[in-house]
Amino acid sequence: MSSLCKRTSPGRLNAGPVRALVLAAILGAAPAAVAAAEDGPDPEPAVQFSLSYTADVSGVVDGGLSRRGRFLDDLQLAADIDLEKAMGWEGATFHGLLLNNSGAMPNDAAGTLQGVDNIEVSRQRTRLYEAWVEQTLADGRASLLIGLYDLNSEFYANDSAGLLIAPAFGIGSELAATGANGPSIFPSTALTLRGRVTMGETGYLQAAVVNANAGVLGDPSGVNLDFDGGALLIAEAGMGGMGGKGRLAGGVWRYTDRQDDWRDTTAAGTPVQQVSQGAYLLLEQPLMGDADGPRQVTGFARIGVSDGDTSPFHGGWQAGLLIERVLDGRPDSQLSFGVNQAWINSRERANGADAGRDIGSTETALEITYADRVTPHLTIQPDLQYVIRPSGDRDIDNALVATVRLRWEY
Repeated sequence: MSSLCKRTSPGRLNAGPVRALVLAAILGAAPAAVAAAEDGPDPEPAVQFSLSYTADVSGVVDGGLSRRGRFLDDLQLAADIDLEKAMGWEGATFHGLLLNNSGAMPNDAAGTLQGVDNIEVSRQRTRLYEAWVEQTLADGRASLLIGLYDLNSEFYANDSAGLLIAPAFGIGSELAATGANGPSIFPSTALTLRGRVTMGETGYLQAAVVNANAGVLGDPSGVNLDFDGGALLIAEAGMGGMGGKGRLAGGVWRYTDRQDDWRDTTAAGTPVQQVSQGAYLLLEQPLMGDADGPRQVTGFARIGVSDGDTSPFHGGWQAGLLIERVLDGRPDSQLSFGVNQAWINSRERANGADAGRDIGSTETALEITYADRVTPHLTIQPDLQYVIRPSGDRDIDNALVATVRLRWEY
């Protein structure tokens, strides 16, 4: 199995840090709550909390490496603070997010390079996932953000692909596989400085400087603050996405320090150092319906390319549909179809040949999923994925992966 698919043993839910964060947040919110009580009721309090719990039962029902069901989960506690209301800091907000992941690793049975479940992790533990402050500027037309930040929350993201469970629909695998510990995405973020400017009605330009060594409180090495491994530079420009219009965006990224080659080594046996860089283009387009209509259909497509030297991939693409309000009388019902394909580079294929494996040039997966809110707080989502040539390995049977996801939000 590829090194990208290495997993550790399941862990147990660590509730101590969760309780500690809850207590700290309550104590921190107390002064703002007292001030609000003195000034009268406020429809939007200075401090807002949200809690979500996602539980998946997932398993390969045909093909892959083995047929076995796995359980995994994701617990998230978020706090958002309007710093102007809380302490008079005009135009500033704070966002914090604690997460805990536990359970098993379904990709051990599927054997893919890209993964099959977007809450699967290699280390089961509690983490301080996000902690950033954002300051608006120029009457809200611009903003600066600094802190531990999920890059995929704003960069290289198709919002209409968000229902799909396969990790490749979150961020392109050719970027997700880079960096010493991955870029600043789930499950470990990095110290980031991000700037964003809006242009006209729907245009925007955003750029970020991201610590190349991702790590947060809860990871073995904690938070890296010295940028000793350099930085990931990324920029994205786009337009659309408002008033029922489509969205078109493109981005480029590059690491300031050279990265380890995926295969080649020096005479001393150390990896050759290579430039790691790439680019992407994404599109979203409403195809039917409007915000007030009985049914809405949105199409999405995305393609990305990279250097092909510093990860198993030299690019890939994703495309699909999101259908909202699928059933009459079920306003929260959603159906989504998606297909993704990773382009496996020559280095990964040569590494496979050295290990006696016959690796092809692509890994392709199809996914269909349906979600519906059955109570005010609970959503049920069955999901099917069909992976063609997992890890590109011609000796692994195509894998059919079935998942049932339960999501509780408050």
